[in-house]
Amino acid sequence: MDLLAELARRNTDPTLVAGVQDMLRQLQQQVQSLELKNQKLVLELAHLKRLRFGVRSEALSAEQRMLFEDDAEQDLAAVQAELDAAAPAPQDTTRKPRARAGRQPLPAHLERIDVRHEPESCSCGQCRRELVKIGEDISEQLDVEPARFFVIRHIRPQYACRSCETVQAAPVAPAVIDGGVAAPGLLAWVAISKYLDHLPLYRIEQIAARQQVPLARSTLSEWIGRLGVALQPLADRLADKLRERGSLHADETPVQQLDPGKGKTRRAYLWSYRSNDLEGGPPLVVFDYQTSRSGQHARDFLAGWRGHLIVDDYSGYKALFRQGVLEQACWAHARRNFFELQSAGKHPVAEEALQRIGRLYAVEAEGQALDIEQRQALRAERSLPALQAMHGWLLGLRPNVANGGGLAKAIDYVLRRWPSFAGYAETGHLPIDNNPVENAIRPIALGKKNWLFAGSERAGRRAAAIQSLLATAKLNDLDPAAWLKDTLEKLPVWPNSLIDELLPLRPQSND
Repeated sequence: MDLLAELARRNTDPTLVAGVQDMLRQLQQQVQSLELKNQKLVLELAHLKRLRFGVRSEALSAEQRMLFEDDAEQDLAAVQAELDAAAPAPQDTTRKPRARAGRQPLPAHLERIDVRHEPESCSCGQCRRELVKIGEDISEQLDVEPARFFVIRHIRPQYACRSCETVQAAPVAPAVIDGGVAAPGLLAWVAISKYLDHLPLYRIEQIAARQQVPLARSTLSEWIGRLGVALQPLADRLADKLRERGSLHADETPVQQLDPGKGKTRRAYLWSYRSNDLEGGPPLVVFDYQTSRSGQHARDFLAGWRGHLIVDDYSGYKALFRQGVLEQACWAHARRNFFELQSAGKHPVAEEALQRIGRLYAVEAEGQALDIEQRQALRAERSLPALQAMHGWLLGLRPNVANGGGLAKAIDYVLRRWPSFAGYAETGHLPIDNNPVENAIRPIALGKKNWLFAGSERAGRRAAAIQSLLATAKLNDLDPAAWLKDTLEKLPVWPNSLIDELLPLRPQSND
């Protein structure tokens, strides 16, 4: 191109000069287009490499770190065991206590079973005189019993009146499954195994078979189906309670649903709605199973609701914002776009953007324990000036960035929705990102790898209802198994007017 420019400068023929200049412009456009395509390919390659060899998020999650840390710790323990086995036996056979620096005490609420170890003789081994107890050496080991099956016998004596020849007996207690062989504890165990431990029913069947307990998959399936019907009113009430909140997180994740007519699976979606922790009140999460990603499903679920909705930039939510719902954008998604650029090639502008976003998150970490008024004051002092500076920086940067590239897309993603990105800092109760609902979805993503697909639309809706209750119990620091067992015992005779008392929500303090 330099040669063409020099030729055009020296030549005086206007036609030739115009032709050369036109050719020069075309070549420059081609170079710019190739640079943009190259940038796009570099980004896609970096993204695919991270999906294949690295991690999906900016940092390793706890679960991902454990994949590597567990193996390393296991290897170290194996090497230490081999060294201990190879070491010569010590001459002194007196048992020395092992150093256990940093080991946490075992939970105090667990049952203690004492096993006393008395010496073989109560006489001194040296002088044969009687030994006197001067203390105790107590060590503790943690043990567990596998799922223990047992039979509850309900005995109702029959009483007869000799005078009028009537027979009386205690009535049969109502149950979630009338006349069923499964007690509430067993039903809860099956549901927890399937929906929290992500065990397919055939594995639950195998666990029971190891203890010579026949639990056919057809029987387990019937129990799960009836449980879903019994728990549906609780799930519906939980959704009503969620819609009473003034701000919500929302997201959706694909799941596979069996399509029996074609012998294949098709894509369905689990829409997730989560309460905003900064707003106060017990945390709630509700899953809504639908057969598509149409925004109509979100509009149906949130029909009549008004408030701040924290979401990504998916177009399915846009109609809600035209109907009065207020949009709150997610800074984690904005950060991810700049992180893609930075990880692809140490991009200086992306690095600057990450630092600026990092300062916003530092303010949030500092204000985590504050109340709403204090957090609003902190944001006004620290976050709003940082956001104003970032907005000016992005506006000044954008005209000098070529359209179509990764940097342009990252900047446009923020500038296009700037009011919804900056709005949180004007309040003390809106969150900076949508991470809480994504964390709520994560166990579902883990389960998909085990159960692979939902067998039907009805099965998907049933799973969503049960998962909503169990996930909310976990958010409220309740033991889901204990809550479910207690609820199944109470549910058959519980009045509908008191249904809120059965929801898996932690008690509210009166302070």
